[in-house]
Amino acid sequence: QVQLVESGGGLVQTGGSRRLSCAASGGTFSIYAAGWFRQAPGKEREFVASINWSGVSTNYADSVKGRFTISRDNAKNTEYLQMNSLKPEDTAIYYCAVSRRYGSSVRDVSLYDYWGQGTQVTVSS
Repeated sequence: QVQLVESGGGLVQTGGSRRLSCAASGGTFSIYAAGWFRQAPGKEREFVASINWSGVSTNYADSVKGRFTISRDNAKNTEYLQMNSLKPEDTAIYYCAVSRRYGSSVRDVSLYDYWGQGTQVTVSS
């Protein structure tokens, strides 16, 4: 069983930056694919970014490509999401996730097995 705890959310102005962290405990984080998803009020949870077990391969949603960067530090059992040039439409609860079934970078929410509790990011206009 893997436990995930996010941190770093908060209020930020349009154009600002924020870095989310997700600390993992239990399991073998270093061999699992990891990702970030978000859910805005009244909307379904959507893919943001994913990273393979080694950190070499990444994928991004078109809406965040060029602005967000996913990374991981397997020595610290932690994944990160650096968010730059934030927009009001980025406002959502952000969730980190880990897939114990896949080591490669995956985008499908159904392929993830463990989830954090979520952290709110609010971008003011």
